[in-house]
Amino acid sequence: MSGLRAVVLVFAWALSSAVMAEGPAEALLQQMQQAYRQLNFELTLVESSQGQLEPKRLTRGHLDGLVLTHLTHLNGRPREYVQRDDEISFFDATQDGYTLKHSRLPGLFNRLQLMSLESLSAHYDAVIAGRSRVLGRVAQVVRLVPKADHYYGYVLWLDQDSGLLLKLDTLDKNADLVEQVMGVALHISEEPAPFLRELKSANLPPSMSLSEAYPSHQQPLAWQAGWLPQGFEVKSEDKHKLPVTEQSVDYLMASNGVVDISVYVAQAAAGSEPHQQLVRQGATHLVSLINPARVEITVVGDIPAETARRIAESIQPKVANP
Repeated sequence: MSGLRAVVLVFAWALSSAVMAEGPAEALLQQMQQAYRQLNFELTLVESSQGQLEPKRLTRGHLDGLVLTHLTHLNGRPREYVQRDDEISFFDATQDGYTLKHSRLPGLFNRLQLMSLESLSAHYDAVIAGRSRVLGRVAQVVRLVPKADHYYGYVLWLDQDSGLLLKLDTLDKNADLVEQVMGVALHISEEPAPFLRELKSANLPPSMSLSEAYPSHQQPLAWQAGWLPQGFEVKSEDKHKLPVTEQSVDYLMASNGVVDISVYVAQAAAGSEPHQQLVRQGATHLVSLINPARVEITVVGDIPAETARRIAESIQPKVANP
């Protein structure tokens, strides 16, 4: 009988997964975002990349009409983020805290909860991939398949009961795992966590807009990216100084609405020879090169290495209109 029960359970599981696969993935994504907006919860996460584990805790609640979110790193140097409605305060042991208006928590795991699903569907096909288990809970699995080459795909595990995102995998074009963020403990409650009440009345750094924090004005640059992945558009161009080195750079930011790519261009230091360097941290790649024209180009984004390299090598001066 035990063998028969096992066969029946496997068959029932496969059948339920097949039935779920007929439902619209977009509805599950809408449920995910609705759960994030409405529930009081605390989710402990572990981010895994290149053999390194980074535990974090995400707490969210609603108090007297105010939405409060707290994200903290549990290992290493203290880093935490406090969100009150649309203002986010950033705290890091290496620098003074600051607050930005109309900002967002770092990381795709957090961005997916609030981003436009219309923008998401413009560049990714959402496909239901059955059911699985995370945290001992049944989860609906949704794949986000890129509609074009040159950027990552994703797999989302959504709690069947609440809709909350419990796990996120980042995959390369070969479906190999690049980075994973997985919940290891979840608590959903009727009332928000008590410490959120303290955050509601906490004295946080005064809020600034992005233009106040980074006062560089938008301006056309003398160079352009000769190639960007399909679906990416230039969203910002300016000239500013880097915070630590005070080096003057030209800056360009391109986005497909899900992933942002930053490009920095500066004159190379005297005596620098043409070279190329690649640095990876999880899903993020940084490609830095000095081209034969002695221009230093750096590209950073949650994109494959070959994509970052191709963008960097495509940087060229703009041709004046005749």
